[in-house]
Amino acid sequence: MAMAEYGWGLSHELVKKARRELHEVPEQRADLLDAVRAQIETRADVNFLRTDDVFILRFLRARKFDVSEAFKLYTRYFEYRQENSNLFRKFQAAEPSIKEALFDGLPGVLPHHDHFGRKILVLYSANWDNTRYGLAAIYRAILLTLEKLIDDEETQINGFVIIVDWSQFTFKQSTWLNPKILKLMIEGLQDCFPARFGGIHFINQPWYIEAIFKMIKPFLKEKNRDKIFMHGINLTTLHQHIHKEVLPAELGGLEPPYNNQYWAKQLIGDENFSFGDKHIYWPNHGNFNKQGCGDSTSNLQLRLLYFSTY
Repeated sequence: MAMAEYGWGLSHELVKKARRELHEVPEQRADLLDAVRAQIETRADVNFLRTDDVFILRFLRARKFDVSEAFKLYTRYFEYRQENSNLFRKFQAAEPSIKEALFDGLPGVLPHHDHFGRKILVLYSANWDNTRYGLAAIYRAILLTLEKLIDDEETQINGFVIIVDWSQFTFKQSTWLNPKILKLMIEGLQDCFPARFGGIHFINQPWYIEAIFKMIKPFLKEKNRDKIFMHGINLTTLHQHIHKEVLPAELGGLEPPYNNQYWAKQLIGDENFSFGDKHIYWPNHGNFNKQGCGDSTSNLQLRLLYFSTY
């Protein structure tokens, strides 16, 4: 079975967008996937838990099919997990602190895409109660959410946008923003995750959040600094980036108020979805190599890798 027959089901419009914006040429995809995989042996110090085409493809897309840059990102993805193993232990939605963060809308995912086809994540920061879970749990919930969403090819191509609502977020709550975790978050999302981030939008941010942002700004790459927008109470400027037709009422949109349980129940309901430090989820369709053999040797190795950790 040829690469184009994987059954990934991309629309004609998405195929054109991937070619235009990501330099993705379907006829070259198999060779580029092999080129990334061939470099794995140069990094024996890294435990590459998944080496299948489906997984590697998201790294190529995130780096516009530059093999060298895609392999760097692919390597950093697993290095980050090795270096910060505490973040990835019991890394699934059923873990109590992650579960509580999700049910508090930290994060949530809106049911509709924006006008560019991007998934919209929302964080309602005032819901955070540090007596029940810390910033690390929120970060873990964000990472797990991103892992779930990036499994979809449309999201790999279109990317994400994030809205952080700071309404009623108190000065006391701001003291819970651990600088070490904030730095880990920047490193993990900026340098180690295979996604296209279209923008992060702050609304109703108080002065102390702006002060904290100035402290962490030097850790951001210049291109990412330009993707962070401070709207304050002016929702009109938010709606210029993300149209109100897809936003809930509390964000000035035309949709009903967001129900925090909408995304939480979806993620918590998938008990098999886990991206830990020693094993990571792989979809039921397994590893399709370029011959389309679902029971290939590499696929069998994936199965053994996964179940040997239990």
